Amino acid sequence: MSDICYSLGQLAEMLGADCVGDPEIKISGLATLASATTGHLSFLANPKYQKALSTTTASAVIVSEDMVAHCPCASLVSSNPYLTYANVSQLFAKKFAKHQGVHPSADIHSTASIDTSATIGAHVSVGANVSIGANTILDAGVVIGDDSVIGKDCHLYSNVTVYHGVVMGDRVSIHSSTVIGSDGFGYAPSPDREQGGWVKIAQLGGVRIGNDVEIGAATTIDRGALDDTVIGDRVIIDNQVQIAHNVEIGENTGIAACTGISGSTRIGKNCTLAGGVGLVGHITIADNVHVTGMTMVTKSIDKPGAYSSGTPMMETRQWKKSAVRFAQLDAMSKRLGELEKKN
Repeated sequence: MSDICYSLGQLAEMLGADCVGDPEIKISGLATLASATTGHLSFLANPKYQKALSTTTASAVIVSEDMVAHCPCASLVSSNPYLTYANVSQLFAKKFAKHQGVHPSADIHSTASIDTSATIGAHVSVGANVSIGANTILDAGVVIGDDSVIGKDCHLYSNVTVYHGVVMGDRVSIHSSTVIGSDGFGYAPSPDREQGGWVKIAQLGGVRIGNDVEIGAATTIDRGALDDTVIGDRVIIDNQVQIAHNVEIGENTGIAACTGISGSTRIGKNCTLAGGVGLVGHITIADNVHVTGMTMVTKSIDKPGAYSSGTPMMETRQWKKSAVRFAQLDAMSKRLGELEKKN
């Protein structure tokens, strides 16, 4: 339990939910249905956890209206329990003390402009002509390259690296070890491969990140070759995602962990890419597209909907047999065509 405490009635008012039961019940933490005890608020958003609802010892549960009768304790009734849970989680998130100002060990270039309300942690490096907005926090070890702009109310966690010429809006959150603005993978093959190898193409563009964007840990967003790589407003990006040069991602799109997006791909608004998705370069994805986990997208998608590729899990022995049949499909198709001609 935390030292934060609300009455159930207070939570109902703040969350716009209906309180069923004693509004004076004290709530001092959140927990799952299975682990909740007295003082905890839990939630039911997925019907497959309904069995756990009947045995929970939570003080109260966030439920939809059709689940109220099945709830053994007090409840907060919401038309969208998962969204209500998301909102209440913010009320119980631990707030760390904020120490405004610049740590003595930080290396700040004389031409950098830093708002007086910003917080610059230990061993931060800020380059020439950088601008950092009001109430922005740079945790220990953050590096900001020359000519970059960081908006207001941003939070860059420890050891984030922002290269030169990156521009981000307000309320951007970037988690540890993420790199923004590294060189795109651009090379021209030399005619004399043994002697000349590859000739690097200078990456002359930057990265532009909109407002209210959150980027997970150990993610990389490459700078553009000529034009900028662009991340739209309210985009959420998980951990260990690779976004190549000149990619454009539309507003409200969500990208899960281990996704790889090749260069110059354009992804529309309100899309979701599940874990491990791969996209080839130079394609366009329409608005409102959902791509399921481990899908390999090899061509443009021009209409909304859900898209998948690959084979589902099966026993290894069965999968090996199926893999042999995949290799035989072309020959089987030709034989079938010949049989149809004969008939």
